[in-house]
Parts: sequence; C-alpha cells; structure tokens
Amino acid sequence: MHEIELRKAAFGDRPPPGLLPADGPPVHRLLAAIVLGARARYAAAATLLDPLTRDRDPVIAALALTTLASHRRQLGGHTAARALDGTALRHACAAEGLGTDTDPDGLDAPGALADALLGLAADHLGTGRLTASRRVLRRAAAAAASWRTRTRLGWVTAELALASGDGPAAVEPAEAALAEAIAAGSVRHTVKSRLVLAAALGTIGQKRRARELVSGAQADADAYDLSSLSWPAGLIAADLWPAEADRHRSRTAAVLHAVLLGSDPEGRRLARESPWVPV
Repeated sequence: MHEIELRKAAFGDRPPPGLLPADGPPVHRLLAAIVLGARARYAAAATLLDPLTRDRDPVIAALALTTLASHRRQLGGHTAARALDGTALRHACAAEGLGTDTDPDGLDAPGALADALLGLAADHLGTGRLTASRRVLRRAAAAAASWRTRTRLGWVTAELALASGDGPAAVEPAEAALAEAIAAGSVRHTVKSRLVLAAALGTIGQKRRARELVSGAQADADAYDLSSLSWPAGLIAADLWPAEADRHRSRTAAVLHAVLLGSDPEGRRLARESPWVPV
C-alpha cells in the first residue's frame, strides 16, 4: 500500500482499507497503527507501535509513543499515557535541530514535540491537574505548526475550559479546531472537532446546533468505522436528548463492548479502572 493511501486513511477522507501493512518503512507502520487506533483496534495497533517506540529515529520513536499514549488515553488511562508522553517528549527534544524534512501532517520533529506536549496537557487534564495542564498547553501552543497540531490544540484548549467550568471559553477554540479539520479534509479530525464543539455548545444552551453536530459526527463515525469516537458521541447524545438517553447509552455500551474485545489486556485493564469509561 502506498504512503499516500495510508495518509488519506489516517488524516483524510478515505475509508479505512481492509488490509493494513504489518511491515515496511516505519512511517507506513505508524500510519497503519493510527488507522487501527481510530477504529479502536488497540491490540493490533499496539503490536505495530511497540517496536517503533524503540526506533533509532527519535522522531519515529516519539510519534509512536504519543500515538500509543493517545490510545491509552482513549480508554481512560491518563496516568499510563503520561508516562508514554513524557518519554516521547525526551525523544522529541533530542530530535530538535536534526534538520528533518517538514511533513504536511506534522509527522516531523516539530510535530512530535507538539504531540508530546499536547498529550501531556491532556493527561494532566484527565487526572484533574488543571494548573499543570495549562502550563504545558502554553508550551504546546508555541510549537503548533501543522494543521493537525492546531486542531488538537483547539481540542485540548476547549476541554480544559470545560473542565474549569467555563463553557463559553470553550466555544472559540472548538470552533477553530473544526475549521482547521474541515479545511484539511480530515474526516476523523472533523468528527472529533464536532463532538468537542457540541459539548461546549451544550453547556451554554445552544442545544439545537449541538445536536446537529453530534448527529453528523455519529453518521460519519459509523460510515468510516471510527469506533474510538462512536462511544463518546453516544455519551454526548445521551446528555443532549434526555428522553432518548437509555437508547443512546445502550448503543454506547454495545460499541464499548466491541472496543474492549479489540483491546490488549493492558487497555482493558485501564478501561475497567477508569472513571471516564462506562464499562
């Protein structure tokens, strides 16, 4: 499979292919793991990522670590993710100044640094360390170079505002993230951005647009097999449609059951122990 096809599946508008490469250049395996993670096939993704975390190229190692950290975080394992992101940060700092080529999707030294910082900000946020999250987020904002980094910066900024009880402050960065994702043509990032914005709008009473965003996100998540985003969408939907909350929660439980079946033992353990994952 050509790299451009893998990139379109990971960051664009191409549905996930039926067969992903298990070998080949490191960047191909990294992209395949990103696609697998989006589909919540965490065990298969971890199999590809584990050797990449020890790659001699510090950029590849850092990106593999932050990808694995994001998968742990998606299962509620923020503390486990923090250790991975911290190691990724060391690799990314070692890669600074090595003169690597600029990558359009941020799979380069600046992108690896930003990913590690954004990951750490999200890890701190998930464990209630909001002051630490703000401090790291400021460093990440200074490193935001690619569309992907700017999109993720918008997510974490909005989520931090929501965690701080400031719904209105979450709207602008969530809107900015959605605009970046749409401009880049990334279905996965657009789906996630819709959900973040819907959560923000729901806190300030703009339920109609929030529901439209969630409905669109759910439709695309189903069409593109984005199980990692389907169950969070169901939880938001349950809040936005109280009269249909049981139906949304039942669907969420079914999706989560499938997600856990596709997870490695460590991922399942983290999900069971996490207050963020309703298992």
